[in-house]
Amino acid sequence: MKKIYHLKTCDTCKKILKQIKNLDQFELQEIKTNPINEEQLAEMYVHTKSYEVLFNKRAQLYKELGLKDKNLTEADYKKYLLEHYTFLARPVIIFNDQIFVGNSPKTIEAMLQKVNN
Repeated sequence: MKKIYHLKTCDTCKKILKQIKNLDQFELQEIKTNPINEEQLAEMYVHTKSYEVLFNKRAQLYKELGLKDKNLTEADYKKYLLEHYTFLARPVIIFNDQIFVGNSPKTIEAMLQKVNN
């Protein structure tokens, strides 16, 4: 499977997508207009074994809801991920049997080495 969950208004996502040589081989899902569903989240979980890894703790809504002051469980992370697109760390790139979550330079470098070879 080759799939990318992204936000089309995110400049970082746009920049990362431009670096992928065979982007046309990927299924792209824009998460604001087409939010992730429980089955897709379960598939991501198979790769990460953690909902927290998939969670964007820099989201404005995370701060607005005071979530940083709460002890969130895996069930809480799952609930919030399914409730609002902004909680998914972006982009999430599934390439064959590997997953790359977020936009840290280390993650993006590792992903590009895999997908562009």
